[in-house]
Amino acid sequence: MTLNVYLSGEIHSDWRAEIVEGAQALDARFDGPVTDHDASDDCGVAILGAEDSTFWHDHKGAKLNAIRTRKGIEEADVVVVRFGEKYKQWNAAFDAGYAAALGKSLVVLSEPEHAHALKEVHAAALAVAQSPRQVVDILTYVTTGKLPG
Repeated sequence: MTLNVYLSGEIHSDWRAEIVEGAQALDARFDGPVTDHDASDDCGVAILGAEDSTFWHDHKGAKLNAIRTRKGIEEADVVVVRFGEKYKQWNAAFDAGYAAALGKSLVVLSEPEHAHALKEVHAAALAVAQSPRQVVDILTYVTTGKLPG
């Protein structure tokens, strides 16, 4: 069974690489947002032209990024959404809600201290993991039926 996994959320750490590396033995395909922060922020004006206002600069980029995000989530079997420690990821909350609304299997990756703030997001998830390793173990179990270890 090939599993299409969309890795969404926080872009300031290497959690995606940990999951992809840990899942190398699985029949899984991974996709996600553009993680080059500058490219993600500036794609709209780089492609569609400069803006005088930062609002419209960000607006153009957000809409182009939304095309990629929506396509990735819609084509995914499993959506993993990471909420990091350092930054507020409002886009991650949107991605989690969008995935849940589409009936996608949602796995949330977050720190225990954020449990209260994310209680509604956690309620929409089929699993809440605290580490990339746990996500790999979930994907392994889903694709092979085998427990870790």
